[in-house]
Amino acid sequence: MKPTVAVIAAGAMGSGVAGRLTQNAIAVTTSLAGRSPASAARAQAAGMRPVSDAEIADADIILSIVPPGEALALAARLAPHLAAAARKPLYVDCNAVNPQTVARIAAVIEATGARFVDGGIIGGPPAPGTTGTSIYVSGPHAPELAVLINHGLEIRVLPSAIGAASALKMSYAGITKGFTALGAAMMLAATRGGAADDLRAELAASQPALFGWLSRQLPRMYSKAYRWVAEMEEIAGFNEDDPAARQIFLGAAGLYQRLAEDFADGKKEIGALDDFLKPRKQ
Repeated sequence: MKPTVAVIAAGAMGSGVAGRLTQNAIAVTTSLAGRSPASAARAQAAGMRPVSDAEIADADIILSIVPPGEALALAARLAPHLAAAARKPLYVDCNAVNPQTVARIAAVIEATGARFVDGGIIGGPPAPGTTGTSIYVSGPHAPELAVLINHGLEIRVLPSAIGAASALKMSYAGITKGFTALGAAMMLAATRGGAADDLRAELAASQPALFGWLSRQLPRMYSKAYRWVAEMEEIAGFNEDDPAARQIFLGAAGLYQRLAEDFADGKKEIGALDDFLKPRKQ
């Protein structure tokens, strides 16, 4: 029998995961409470059926895919409905949060009698015909999510306790999104210092692979910067035992906050980054 799956919320990643499941004949529900018209449109396009929170708790599997700052609040919001459910679902927190935050979420969910799985997504939103989006999961109930391998998702079960999947996600995102922040910061610094053309030429000549990666990643970051603020803060918390590393990611959070505000109003620094990355004639 195919499982029913609830995916919250219908952001780019959530709707991508839901779309992959519905393409594989899995019924997917979601909540649109407080969501934007754009979220509603994504949900409809992905084949997600909007339901109440009580009906969310009736699913076999709940995938929490929300901005990291909303992960604990979602668990608390659903907890009364999970506690009231006669048949308890498998609750998978797939968010970019650190192991300490995961432990707090797990405590909320497990108090309801539901089973909890720690998860972390690496890769972009699944699109038709693509691969490479992996959902890493850990904890004693993680093997139960492997059922979705048969329905289009790439599930990677780690033989580790709750917290391991999130530690992997924090480490990977710290490298990729942390490096994106570093690249943006130094391109802007070079622009302010009048060395943008020289830095661009040197990167293209001596670091073509790195410059190519930044040229692809930075434009993709602009519209997501607001979501990466909390993620950088979670990574800072993940590095609480390393004060220097913690400061690096608090700084990255501040940079992404500034770029998010600039993207929403003015695009002065975003424009400078676009100009830096603009192809030049040889």
